[in-house]
Amino acid sequence: MAEPTTADVITSRENRWVKLFRAGLRGTGPSGDEPIAVEGPKLIEDALRLGLEAEAVLVSESGERHLENILRAASDSETGIARSRVLRTTDKIFESASGTEAPQGVAALFRQPTWDFEQILGSSDSEADAGSGTSVALVLVVAGVQDPGNVGTILRSAEAFGATGVVATRGTADPWSPKALRASAGSALRLPLLREMSIPILLTQLRVSKIKIIAAAAASKESEASGLPGPDLREPVAIFIGNEGAGLAHEMEIAADAHISIPIAAAVESLNAGIAASIILYEAARQRNNAKP
Repeated sequence: MAEPTTADVITSRENRWVKLFRAGLRGTGPSGDEPIAVEGPKLIEDALRLGLEAEAVLVSESGERHLENILRAASDSETGIARSRVLRTTDKIFESASGTEAPQGVAALFRQPTWDFEQILGSSDSEADAGSGTSVALVLVVAGVQDPGNVGTILRSAEAFGATGVVATRGTADPWSPKALRASAGSALRLPLLREMSIPILLTQLRVSKIKIIAAAAASKESEASGLPGPDLREPVAIFIGNEGAGLAHEMEIAADAHISIPIAAAVESLNAGIAASIILYEAARQRNNAKP
């Protein structure tokens, strides 16, 4: 690739592309059909290999060293990157748009992938068993978790422990926000994901699909939940993780078919939402792996 001339280098913070990158990299997640803003070479390469369509790539002087690998990943994908959308800028301008304290000098805007509810379940037949070659639904529902770092951790654990998909209800930090994307280490781009779903619609669709609803409850809750192990998580299930402080909303508590909690020391009030979700997902994976012949 030819070296860019001075005229090719963006030197204004008011450039429309710089404004788009700044809004995405410093925002709380895309609204409507806005692109997903991704920063850092590894996340960009992963997104390209997944087949996500890049609208533009912004590269600073210090980020040039990453460009060859990014273009190689693009050439291996079906969509690629138009050379006219590889935008150069200065380190100073890039830092003004970046959402990180130590920018790596490369960022990209990707069109949003689309998923439907059946893909979240992992199968068109929610009652399929593991022996049929399809996945038994293990849906993780993030309901009102406010911290994007927690949301990203939850998605990373969801992928690690075999969740078929994730639903983020309205009022939850956006899984495609820059901080959540980084915390998920790319899982937010790989996992089937529905965002901003209303709770009544979600509960209805789960019932129609015969998915058992499991509510994560505080260890002190006086219910059938007396600590792990609890419900049979080998069945098609949707596990609901609630707000860091308030937990799950009342409508989700009463809609649950069962509750599950994690026994902890009396001196500890509660667990971080990301940690709690990870432990419960591990328990689901443990049950399912032990059930295999």
